[in-house]
Order: sequence, then structure tokens, then C-alpha cells
Amino acid sequence: MVVSSATIDNLLREREQYPVPDVFREHALVRDDRLWEGAERDPEGFWAAEAEKLHWIKHWDKVLEWNLPFAKWFVGGRLNVSENCLDRHLRSPRRNKVAIQWEGEPGERRSLTYHQLWREVNRFANVLKGLGVRRGDRVTIYMPMVPELPIAMLACSRIGAIHSVIFGGFSAQSIKDRVEDADSHVLVTADAGIRRGNLIPLKQTVDEALSGSEIVQHVIVYRRAGIDVPMYPGRDRWWHELAAVADRTCDPEPMLATDPLFILYTSGTTGRPKGIQHSTGGYLVGVATTSRYIFDLKDDDLFWCTADIGWVTGHSYLVYGPLANGASVFMYEGAPDWPQPDRWWSMIEENQITILYTAPTAIRAFMRSGEEFPKRHDLSSLRLLGTVGEPINPEAWRWYHRTIGGGRCPIVDTWWQTETGMILITPLPGSTMTKPGSATRTFPGVSAEVVDEHGRPVPVNKGGYLVITKPWPAMLQTIFKDPGRYNEVYWSKVPGTYFTGDGARTDEDGYFWLMGRIDDVINVAGHRIGTMEVESALVSHPKVAEAAVVGKPHPIKGQALVAYVVLKTGVARSSELSKELQRHVRAAIGAIAVPDDIFVTDKVPKTRSGKIMRRVIRALVSGQDIGDTTTLEDAGAVEEVRRWLKEVEGDRPSA
Repeated sequence: MVVSSATIDNLLREREQYPVPDVFREHALVRDDRLWEGAERDPEGFWAAEAEKLHWIKHWDKVLEWNLPFAKWFVGGRLNVSENCLDRHLRSPRRNKVAIQWEGEPGERRSLTYHQLWREVNRFANVLKGLGVRRGDRVTIYMPMVPELPIAMLACSRIGAIHSVIFGGFSAQSIKDRVEDADSHVLVTADAGIRRGNLIPLKQTVDEALSGSEIVQHVIVYRRAGIDVPMYPGRDRWWHELAAVADRTCDPEPMLATDPLFILYTSGTTGRPKGIQHSTGGYLVGVATTSRYIFDLKDDDLFWCTADIGWVTGHSYLVYGPLANGASVFMYEGAPDWPQPDRWWSMIEENQITILYTAPTAIRAFMRSGEEFPKRHDLSSLRLLGTVGEPINPEAWRWYHRTIGGGRCPIVDTWWQTETGMILITPLPGSTMTKPGSATRTFPGVSAEVVDEHGRPVPVNKGGYLVITKPWPAMLQTIFKDPGRYNEVYWSKVPGTYFTGDGARTDEDGYFWLMGRIDDVINVAGHRIGTMEVESALVSHPKVAEAAVVGKPHPIKGQALVAYVVLKTGVARSSELSKELQRHVRAAIGAIAVPDDIFVTDKVPKTRSGKIMRRVIRALVSGQDIGDTTTLEDAGAVEEVRRWLKEVEGDRPSA
């Protein structure tokens, strides 16, 4: 099977370059290209050397066993993830170092040292064992962003159980589907979470999900909000009561490197969720190595990855990667702009956070509020910035660099996926010259290409399909219980390579420029246009903070572009603004990419993690079913899009 349409038109060119600041390079872990050169000569040797930095109960017999499409890393080796993230640090000065520094939206604060975290993980591991959880069993976790979430994950890894974390915004039906697919007999949740001053009724949602089901035998409830919730005798138990009587120590289970560590379900618009299964040894080597080099981790850093742990970014770069390196991580439960738009900047100042890793959508939302709020705070503790989740518009990159980083902080613009487990394309901040909007180079030991549907490399600056050509340690093992689907989805589109589903191009320097999901490529009069480029052109206008571009059916062109834009705070709408923005896009990237319709709106549909849900907008403008919207931050954004569509059918309102 092949994908159609060989290439994607490249319309937007960004030529600005930012060298590594001398003061940063001087103290960086990686200052030149020697790491890449060594990894290119001997990729397996490179990963083996990085694996030696972990604690192995038994050394591996073979670094890589590759039988396309299945890879086994560190075959024959045994280790325990919890031991690598906790126990080995207790034998060093890190024993009393802060592992997790947490803040809740109402203002509560907690700090857990590595020793304290180790103690809580041991207790909860014994709680799980006391409920009959054994090696290989699946445990579902549906919790708010509190330290007990990583505690539950690490407890599972300690006893060899496979955890399945479900994002706290998912619906009862989503929980039911995932519990049934994983065949989980134990579910860990909380009475409620807190967001924007409201209680998120997690236990209530769990009860609805489990109604009529006999799969889950035990529900463990952490008391987060202190509210009354129904507790079903024989099934439901309080976390604090079980932990109070649990033994204080639990020996880590020696796990094969090829044993599964966790399942993380991806939710599509159609079909059942895919359970992405990651290994123990390869995954830990991948996230530990990338955390260390990409974020240039030092012992005195406080690293804030703003992602919810319900997503893979939280797994890899809030929990496992940083803790395997003995880093201190900051963790926050709540909305980024609550109760004021400067909440994040206030926490960075007060906690002296040194590394910030967040999503482009969050950056654009802050751009909308202007520079007033970050300028209220001293952000000089920051030394490194990062982005994740989707391609970042060059204008947002520059705002982030200037306003948040003070022009002194390198930015690591990272590309990866739930399936890849670890970052695959990224700058290394001490050695890579950066370009706004480019993820730059592959990480050492990773091999990627941009190809057409036959697997042939496309010319420089011509868009094509991003594929990964060689195995990497943190790659998904399979789709849980469905290896055939794993092969069909990821390895059959361009045979012999991992098909990412993303469009990309490479420039004259070999830098990668991500062009968004192939699903977001629109065929306009024979030109295949990536919506990310049009959005970037719109956001480069001084009045625009955010933009979402989708396609709609057109009787002549096949498809036409439709844009929804959110203006910066204080910018007034005008009857001429739509035409002004169309002229701006025409000047920036050409007439073919000018949207037929541009609507100015107060909000666009987003998930709670801040990602714009383009598929919802696309479905609305095409008259299709919008699918599951339970992860939306504000359902009112959907109604606002609908309102514009209804009005445009009659007398179109002015922008």
C-alpha cells in the first residue's frame, strides 16, 4: 500500500539564523558535532554506551535484534525502571535532592526528595501487590496532575506491572474502551481534580465508565479535593488507608529489557483506540539519553515540562527521562492562565525554574495577551526553552525567544510522537545553530528522510513524507494485542520505513521543517498545501495571535482554504481586516495559499493541553460528524465556529 500524491508544495521560507550563545556553549554537555559523528559511524555502539549509564541487573547479550517491523533492544538484559529512577540516586548526594516540586492551582505546594519519593513508591507498590497485581498485569491510572500520579506509575514499574495512564479530560466511554482493551483489574483515580477553579469529577466519571462492567475489581481513590464521593464496598478503597498499613520496602522486580513498561492509548477520529506499547530497556535508554543531551541537564536545574502526564510528553519528559538522570522536576495542576494570565511566569520566578518545555499553542495564547504579563516577572532563572506537540510558527518562536528567554536562551524545537517514545529531531542547545520554525537535525543515532510515495528522497525544499529509516531504542514495540494493525499503520505505507504521517521538507543545510499532519495537507487546484505554512503566515501579521486553517469542499478547486484567527488582546475588529489578512498571506507565501474565508473569532476549539483541534473545525466546515470532543478545554469554542458558519450561509458578518 502506498500513500497518494508524492510531494507537498513548500511556500514559506524562513532565512533567519540564531547561533549558539557563547556563554551557553561554554558549559554545555555537547558543544560540537562529535556526538553525531560517533553515532553515525556506529549507531548500536552509541546506544550501548548510553545504556551503560543506567543500572543493569544483568547485562544484555545483544544490542539490537531487528526483524522488520519488530525491534528488540538490549536483548537478554535485565533492569528495573523504578530502581533506575530512584534507588540508585539514594546512594549519592541526590538522596536529599528534590525530585518533584509540585504546585496546585489553589496555591498548595509540596516537595518530594528522591528518598521521600522512593518511600512513597515502595508503599504504593506494596498496595498494588496486596490487591493481587503481579508482573505483566495492566493497571489503569486516571488521575489529576498530582505527585501521586508518577508515584503510581513508578510503583507499577517496580513490581513489573504495565500501566495505562488515561488523560484526566477523557470521558467515561473513553475510559471504558481503554480498560476493556487493556483488561485492567485495578484502576487508580482521585475524588476530583482542580482546573480553572472548578472541580473535575474524576471518581464520578470512573463510576459511570465501570457501570455494568465486571473487569475492574479494585478502584483505589486518592483524596485530592476532599469531597464526598460514593465508595462501593468490596471494590473501592482509599489510597491513604491502604498506604498507611503497607510495608515500607518493596524489592524491585528484575525485568527483561524487552518486557513492556506501559501502554498509552491514542485516540483517533474513528475506530477503536490504539494501545501503543513501549518496552522497558529501550524506552528508558532513549528517554534518559535525550533528556540529558537535549535539555543539557545539570544537577542544579529545575526542569518544567508543562505537559499533562496523560500524554506521552509527560511520561517521557516529566517522569521517566528526568528522574533517570536525577533531575528536579516541577509539576503543576491547573490552567496556565488561572487566575491571571501571568500564572506561569509567576511560578517560574518564584520557583527559579531553569528549563521550560511547552507547546506552541500555549506560546501563541500568551502572545495574544501581549508582553505585559511576562514583563511583570523576573524570568532570568531560565536558561533553556523548548517546544513540543506541533510545528511552531516562526513568529511565535521569535516571541518566545525574545519575551520569555530574554534573547539569551536557546530554543530546542523538538519533533516526536507517542509512537516514537522519545524525541527524534531536535537541536542540541550547545552545538546547533537554530532557525525559527525548524526542528533542525535528527538526534544522534536516529535516521530520517523526506520521501515520495515510492520511498524516493525528494529534492531539497520540496515537501514529502517524513519517514524513519532505522530502529531507535524508545520505538513502540507493537499495538497492544494487534501486531497486524501495527504493521499496517506504521510500516506498510512506505515499505521498509516507519511512516510518521507527517509532511516535512529539508533545506540546504539538511535541516528538517515539519509541515504538519498529512491529513492537514489540502489540495487546492492541484497544489498540495500544508496548513501549518498558511497558519504561520497569518500569525506573522502583527494583529494575529492564533490561526487555524482547514479545507472545505470547492466545486472548482477541489478544496478551498478557510481560516479562523484569534486577535491579540486590544486589537479591534474591522470590516477590512479579512481583506488585509488575505493580502498579507498573498505577500508572504503567494496567491494560491490565500484563504477564501477568514473569520475572526474569540476562541478556537482546543484540548486542555492547548492543541487546536483542527479535525473538529474541518468536520464542521464540511458538514461532518465532529466525533469525540470530551478533551476540549471549552465546548463553547465549537458553538462559536458553528455560529460563524450559520451566518456566512446568509449575510456574512464583517471581521
